[in-house]
Amino acid sequence: MGENDRRKVSNPLGLAVLGLLAESPAHPHAIAAALRERGMDRVFKLTTGSLYDVVRALERAGWIEAGETVRVGARPERTVYRHTALGRKEFVRWVDELIRVPAEEYPKFLSAVSYLGILGPEGAVAALRERAGRVRAAREETLGLHREMLESGEVPRLFLVEVEYSARMQEAELGWIEEIVGDIEAGRLSWPDQVAGTGRTVAGDQ
Repeated sequence: MGENDRRKVSNPLGLAVLGLLAESPAHPHAIAAALRERGMDRVFKLTTGSLYDVVRALERAGWIEAGETVRVGARPERTVYRHTALGRKEFVRWVDELIRVPAEEYPKFLSAVSYLGILGPEGAVAALRERAGRVRAAREETLGLHREMLESGEVPRLFLVEVEYSARMQEAELGWIEEIVGDIEAGRLSWPDQVAGTGRTVAGDQ
């Protein structure tokens, strides 16, 4: 399996599918349910179509294979998938690479922060405070999910470390926002009359 084959299943959702199948064989419906139950649908873009596309891609690449079919009640039969030996090897390699090597990411928030100046001091403070409220609410939800999953005893902490990481990143973002808002309000963050690169002044066009 070469680099070109690996890139065919580089969709992060594929990583989630492989991770759940490393725990036990499952059919796509059960995989989707487990991802949502663990709050991982906030980390991976999850739709029924995208999930089945990834499952098919993993199967074509030889990383997973169809096993038995199961039927629950009157529902249609569902195919249970499991890792192949190759899939297990590639999953380990993929996780190892992602943890070892920081990847260039381009979040929308970072792009917008580059042009924070165009909002003016008051506009920037208002926007940042609203974002802080949303991030704070999301962090409370993240911590609540983590606490609920741990208390249930159904999921070991090892399988929830990504939730802890998410909460810590939200905490760091909140700290940064509060620091910047404080600097703006205290006048420690200077605001040039002419916002560089925009051709506009803080107060608008002159």
